[in-house]
Amino acid sequence: MSDNEATGHPKTLLLVDGSSYLYRAFHAMPDLRAVPGDPTSPATGAIRGMINMMQKLRKDVRADYAACVFDAPGKTFRDDLYPDYKANRSPMPPELRTQIEPIHEVVRLLGWKVLNVPGVEADDVIGTLSCMATARGLRTVISSGDKDLSQLVNEHVMVIDTMNDKVRDLAGVEAEFGVPPRLMVDYQALVGDSVDNVPGVDKVGPKTAVKLLTEFGSLDALIERAADVKGAVGENLRKALGWLPTGRELLRIKQDCDLQDHIPGLPELEDIRIGGQDVEKLKVFYEKYGLRGLVKQLEAHDVPPELLEEHRSQKKVGAGPGPGGLFEEPDLSGLSRATNLQYETIIAWEQFDAWLPKLLAADLVALDTETNSLDEMQAEIIGLSFSTEPGVAAYIPLAHSYAGAPDQLPRDEVLARLKPWLEDASRAKLGQHVKYDRHVFANHGIEVRGYVHDTMLQSYVLEVHKPHSLASLAERHLGRSGIDFETIAGKGAHQIPFQQVPIDKAAEYSCEDSDQCLDVHQCLWPKLERDPKLKFIYDLEMKSSETLFRIERHGVLIDAGLLARQSHEMGQRILQLEKEAHDLAGQPFNLGSPKQIGEIFFTKLGLPVVKKTASGAPSTDEEVLEKLAEDYPLPAKILEHRGLSKLKGTYTDKLPQMVHPRTGRVHTHYAQAVAVTGRLSSNDPNLQNIPVKTAEGRRIREAFIAPAGHRIASADYSQIELRIMAHLSEDPALLRAFNEGLDVHRATASEVFGVEPAQVSSEQRRYAKVINFGLIYGMSSFGLARNLGIETKAAAAYIDRYFQRYPGVKQYMDETRASAKERGYVETVFGRRLYLPEINSPNGPRRGGAERQAINAPMQGTAADLIKLSMVRIQDLLDQQGKGTKMIMQVHDELVFEVPEDEVEWVRAEVPRHMAGVAELRVPLLAEIGIGENWEKAH
Repeated sequence: MSDNEATGHPKTLLLVDGSSYLYRAFHAMPDLRAVPGDPTSPATGAIRGMINMMQKLRKDVRADYAACVFDAPGKTFRDDLYPDYKANRSPMPPELRTQIEPIHEVVRLLGWKVLNVPGVEADDVIGTLSCMATARGLRTVISSGDKDLSQLVNEHVMVIDTMNDKVRDLAGVEAEFGVPPRLMVDYQALVGDSVDNVPGVDKVGPKTAVKLLTEFGSLDALIERAADVKGAVGENLRKALGWLPTGRELLRIKQDCDLQDHIPGLPELEDIRIGGQDVEKLKVFYEKYGLRGLVKQLEAHDVPPELLEEHRSQKKVGAGPGPGGLFEEPDLSGLSRATNLQYETIIAWEQFDAWLPKLLAADLVALDTETNSLDEMQAEIIGLSFSTEPGVAAYIPLAHSYAGAPDQLPRDEVLARLKPWLEDASRAKLGQHVKYDRHVFANHGIEVRGYVHDTMLQSYVLEVHKPHSLASLAERHLGRSGIDFETIAGKGAHQIPFQQVPIDKAAEYSCEDSDQCLDVHQCLWPKLERDPKLKFIYDLEMKSSETLFRIERHGVLIDAGLLARQSHEMGQRILQLEKEAHDLAGQPFNLGSPKQIGEIFFTKLGLPVVKKTASGAPSTDEEVLEKLAEDYPLPAKILEHRGLSKLKGTYTDKLPQMVHPRTGRVHTHYAQAVAVTGRLSSNDPNLQNIPVKTAEGRRIREAFIAPAGHRIASADYSQIELRIMAHLSEDPALLRAFNEGLDVHRATASEVFGVEPAQVSSEQRRYAKVINFGLIYGMSSFGLARNLGIETKAAAAYIDRYFQRYPGVKQYMDETRASAKERGYVETVFGRRLYLPEINSPNGPRRGGAERQAINAPMQGTAADLIKLSMVRIQDLLDQQGKGTKMIMQVHDELVFEVPEDEVEWVRAEVPRHMAGVAELRVPLLAEIGIGENWEKAH
């Protein structure tokens, strides 16, 4: 009797391609160690990644039997068949090799059968087990990124690639490769496999292979009729006829391996029935490898097996592939309360009236909006959800519109009744990325007050180097998986807008978001409360979020007519540059084609090769063009053409199209939780990348204007990172230069070149400026030489002389690198933590990059903190004094304002004073301001 007949429903065998998983885990994770900062401590990156992947897979896929299959060391039958099989594969990195045994151990402790069978590959074991499962009436799910396993797919077997979100079932394989699974091994034999060093037919790629198999039906039929294939393809095919059967045999996955010694219970599968976690041994393992967060998860979510089974029996089977669904709905952890979720959908006023007192009585409410757009200035509310305590949430559908949608409470009336609570600053609220929600409510005329917490910003302050989405936070800190948006709305061209998502699915999705947000907050907030420095940074981020909302909301006025004229002029110049480039080349060519540029440069004109690409071809990247442009006119023309084309496409053409129809202004979005240094990122449009050092960039800034009766003011810090370096290093000479108000570049030139300050030449000052800023960014002697156009030896001598004159800087750099290696992070002056996952990496370039970051990040991060402190203080000042001045942009160390004429003198005096006074460093801060009719005139 099959399992289906015995139980009345199909059971599932889940097979994991462990070898594929462990390489993915190794390459996806940074160089983590059991003891952070100790390079001699065991590597754990692949171990951690493997645990995460295996836990997520088990949550996502409901299975009755499961095994994780690894390649065994040593030769296989394929090596005997073809001695050059896999001959070009690189050896396993030693850092990964040391993690193999621990990975096997922890996978077993997680409840999986671990298999590694000598003499055959993991694919063959997977093929054999899937064949056995099919014979017993089971469905098989194979989790792997290896396309070779597609040949095993049939109506009972599917392959899922969780990293790339692919499902390779019968239809999926044919859609991806152009042939059905039964022809996959024929297809692979024709194309070959460069990874395993298995040749195919010369010059036959995927498209040609599909065409041949479609026409002839199979590889055997193609071999029989090889004489009918015309042209070069036919010639190459006939040359390969003797090899193709061997190639196919190498690539064919075995389905008849002898596994009896490894799974004694075969052909029954009881030996691989999925088991529970060995909690106590897992705790010991996690402690041994420094995985303390996982220990806490075990302690927080350890529940009896009977509760686990009860929970599973209550979970619905979701919309996964196959009859009845394959994938369980998520949230198989957090079980101590997940079985008692109380999610409600409010579609009647009686329910609303029952919930409103809960909102008014709650100490903190998690609030989430569901909208019809990611554009915060355009988005309208489709529904709202609230969570007042863990496991309790409600969703109010307000604008779902699809055939058969039930009646919903009127949106305007619901929002009107919620408005007093939403605008009451004494009612504490929580969200995930609250700046977006502020905009959404503002689109409906509601100014939300009382947002006291944002889980995205909590994560950004605590763990800047990790993802900050709610889904990743819930999984990382709670062990809870959430319903993916694509699960309820579809993906790609087939994705539906939220208003068309069925209300029952939308309610569960949105309630879960609010519930998880509250849950994550209760996990992260105590960590911030315990650390005064991190709490200070978090408070700063929350205040910055509110100020940035106002900056974004107000927007900036542009002169669309001026931009149109500039765009026309740039277009004319671009055409002229193209003609000049063609003349210099002696022929027309595509200025955007690296291949054609390479042919012109190196084949026709014989220009020197500066460097080569990974494939060995001469490079024509930006760095090469800049180097060649020093001596040759054609590369200079191409560079100018590229620069103008980018400015035209990004700004002069695009900005007028981005004017909001309601406000008549351009509204950028400031991403607050992206840069690890704390700096903001401007996008849609990016106002921080308009070049200030080129005439064209400055002309674009002229189009940022003030309305009638107003002026533009631009205030920025002077030499802020050098001042921060003086503060951090406490170098006496640097401190003296800034405290005495000296020209720091002239002072540096005086020290480095051994001349009196008054005797420093403009060239010497320029050199000193490059040295000052270069060392902040960890520039090497090679980099300095390239920047100054001098010999590397001379540049090294300048750096040595600099450190002799500024020994405090050298000492600070050495101590910072050492501290970063020990702790795994550096800090800003104010306590923002900047993590450096690669600081102890065995990979030299990665480690070197992290060491340079360790020097620069405290300065960039402190500068980011200072501009945020200034932004918040000045906005408070404007509010307190009832000024009409509006802050309209933040660009790196610069704040830009729109100022009424009668407030110009106040802004000129007060803004720089308050910017300079936001913090006391060992050197004075200096802020400078300009006023003008447009941004360029003010800068």
